[in-house]
Amino acid sequence: MAGLTRGRLGVTTEAEGQIRMTDTAAVELDLAALEPYRSELTGYCYRMLGSAFDADDAVQETLVRAWQALDKFEGRSALRSWLYRIATNVCLDALRGRTRRALPMDLSSPVPATTAPVDQLGDEAWLTPIPDADVAPPEGDPAQRAVFQETIRLAFVAALQHLPPRQRAVLILREVLCWQATEVAELLGTTVASVNSALQRARATLAARDLSVNGASSSTAALAEPERTLLARYVDAFERYDIESLVALLHEDGSISMPPYTMWIQGRPDLKVWYLGYGSGCNHSRMMTAESPTANGCAVIGQFRPHHDGGHFAWSLQVVEMSEGRISHIHHFLDTRLFTRFGLPLTLDD
Repeated sequence: MAGLTRGRLGVTTEAEGQIRMTDTAAVELDLAALEPYRSELTGYCYRMLGSAFDADDAVQETLVRAWQALDKFEGRSALRSWLYRIATNVCLDALRGRTRRALPMDLSSPVPATTAPVDQLGDEAWLTPIPDADVAPPEGDPAQRAVFQETIRLAFVAALQHLPPRQRAVLILREVLCWQATEVAELLGTTVASVNSALQRARATLAARDLSVNGASSSTAALAEPERTLLARYVDAFERYDIESLVALLHEDGSISMPPYTMWIQGRPDLKVWYLGYGSGCNHSRMMTAESPTANGCAVIGQFRPHHDGGHFAWSLQVVEMSEGRISHIHHFLDTRLFTRFGLPLTLDD
């Protein structure tokens, strides 16, 4: 698709990278002109849809629609605003009639370690992680970057899925991307009063789940040295399958989950029983740091289980949440499509 053009438009680039029509300059707009917006649009669509794969599809659809309509773009608004309008419509269309994506912790209470991993839901039911590098925060104010990073965390994205789609769009545009109410109203084709009302309802829903955009921490996408050290100790204990050492690295109420299985397990005693029971198939696993080493603000590791014919095969993408010097939760995503998404191989030779 690159290199195809739709007419010739006069544009000028403003300080914020916005492109507006002029009568004097003339440049050819094609997909190359739209490509710089891919990262921020991916972050927006991911928060809206809760799936890295769906976000990729939505952004591609947005850019294709924009390219097809470039000769109709009249320049009355910034190109960036125009692209967000298209992306919002793509996401709202995709969400129509769809159930919300979730994490296992959103669906049930923890189960005993003796529970067999049987009950599953389809891929469309689950939230998926996304590489931080694909939704890199914009340059600028450190406080705004902190908000951007915190609002990509799995718990926050899962909470967003509880909001009706238009409320979701309003909250993201107003409080994550810092758009004015008038801008959001114009994008959604509604009134400022409607936007403010939707924002209040969305805030109330997040508050009920003990989450807030304005309460974002000053976390950074890169792992700090203590976190890297903790992660290295975890990988070492897992590969040796030293369960005593492994569970000692978790908080007392630490937990694990394994989408597409609906069950999740919490607490050191139960986790020890799990690893030595139903989880014992993970013994002799190998671990590999992902090409994109962080996802949703957390460490990412590929786990490869031993194959009976030799070598190891992709088993789970582990997203490791850490706090206060210990591991608080380990998401084991068993969707091996994620290995490719994070630059990991599907097999390892001995």
